Amino acid sequence: MIADQFFCPSCGEDTDHLLIKSGQENLVRCEECGLVHPVQKERERLTTLKVIVNKDGLSQPYFINIPAREVLHVGDELLVDDGSRDVVMTEITSLETDRRVESAQAETVKSVWARETDEVPLKLSLYRNGRTNSFKITVPGDELIEVGEVREIEHFVFKVVKIKLRGEGFADLAKAKDILRVWGREI
Repeated sequence: MIADQFFCPSCGEDTDHLLIKSGQENLVRCEECGLVHPVQKERERLTTLKVIVNKDGLSQPYFINIPAREVLHVGDELLVDDGSRDVVMTEITSLETDRRVESAQAETVKSVWARETDEVPLKLSLYRNGRTNSFKITVPGDELIEVGEVREIEHFVFKVVKIKLRGEGFADLAKAKDILRVWGREI
């Protein structure tokens, strides 16, 4: 049960109310006088957003409906489901209104640029006998990778020695969706 402030016709003022039933009209009870009465739900206006989703270098446009007043930020996760393709989890990389911005209300956004984070490409540089071999594999975006752990890719068994983040710097532990490159040494 959710408590909120609504106008009570019996008390003649805004008082705390308890939600009794949710639907087209919410049914609430005044905590002051006990009067049960309907409260009209405020309708939320939706806006259609063009979301351009990048997956491993290929971009595809989607169109989704979200609340017009929702504030979007670069770096936020956004679930993209336009009903015609697969549902994908993304990270917002850029917002375009009349110009590029870091945050904006959805109704002012012309295009959202995002990258898929469900499955991400992971670049690996593996050192072996004086040579470095580069690989690119696809892994779940939430997979944790840690410096010091032992992994196997194709015919290489290696120890992770360094993780470069997408933003700036390096880390000892990170999710694959946040990683730019992993360095490893064959063992």
